[in-house]
Amino acid sequence: MSAHGLVHWNELNTHDSQAARDFYGTTLGWTFEPMDMPDGSKYWLIRSGEAMVGGIFEMVHPAFEGIPEHWFTHFAVDDLDARLEKARAAGGTITREPFDVPGVGRLAVLQAASGSYCAWIQPANAPEAGAP
Repeated sequence: MSAHGLVHWNELNTHDSQAARDFYGTTLGWTFEPMDMPDGSKYWLIRSGEAMVGGIFEMVHPAFEGIPEHWFTHFAVDDLDARLEKARAAGGTITREPFDVPGVGRLAVLQAASGSYCAWIQPANAPEAGAP
């Protein structure tokens, strides 16, 4: 588990996962493992040797039209709901309310008061909020 406040996951959001896999496979030596998504699409787990270093999400849904390819950072938090309240109080906007990914954790997408976007995740193996 990533400690609170550290980068937990990096994800490439792309419209062309094959081109991305070709580029990063050739230049960095990464390998990719497909994972079936509920909507029938594939999510690609990225490995550098044996280490898992991130994922590739293909932006195939019409809601992603016009959004440029980008790397999307997920930060680990100790208590997602409490941290989101702090984000709101500090001028942040929650752009995707918390949702659970079985075996992964509970996450939300937000925009900081300065304008940047990121995800916060309370990893599945994190202690329950308020636990010692």
